[in-house]
Amino acid sequence: MNTGLKLVRSQLPVNFSGTGIPNGGMCDDYRVSEPQVPSRLVFRVPATAVLAALLLAVGATPFAFGAPGLYVIYIVPVALIVWVLRTRTTATADGLTVRRVFTTRVLPWSTLKGLRLTRGSGVVHAVRTDDTEVALPNARTRHLSALALISGGRLDDPLAASPRGSGDVT
Repeated sequence: MNTGLKLVRSQLPVNFSGTGIPNGGMCDDYRVSEPQVPSRLVFRVPATAVLAALLLAVGATPFAFGAPGLYVIYIVPVALIVWVLRTRTTATADGLTVRRVFTTRVLPWSTLKGLRLTRGSGVVHAVRTDDTEVALPNARTRHLSALALISGGRLDDPLAASPRGSGDVT
């Protein structure tokens, strides 16, 4: 069946790379004018860690059926799965939400004085106006720029204030 249409190669736009796509498919002509601020950031253990807990359950199966009552060993992988799926820190424009296995704590930005960084471990603590500290699970020092961005200026970005690589984080 002939439709009468012919595709002639010389009619296709061909650039230097030979792909037929202008500029070889590169998008360097477009610049981002304003940084996009997400509505929320979630810091949590990757959900693929559940696979490790399931593998632990499979490995515990011979032990669990070795004697009566040893099936309670399955509590360990189930607890690990609950911990992975439940524990997180969520940052929004309103504040921080700290979720642990059994508790949830909401920290509005107005009740926070700042953040305390633990040297060496990278753990971040939120310092409230009454000087009590709340550990932020799964939030690390590498996330400080993102926290400063989503806080809307309530938190300073220590990496932007100091020259890169100087190591001075206040």
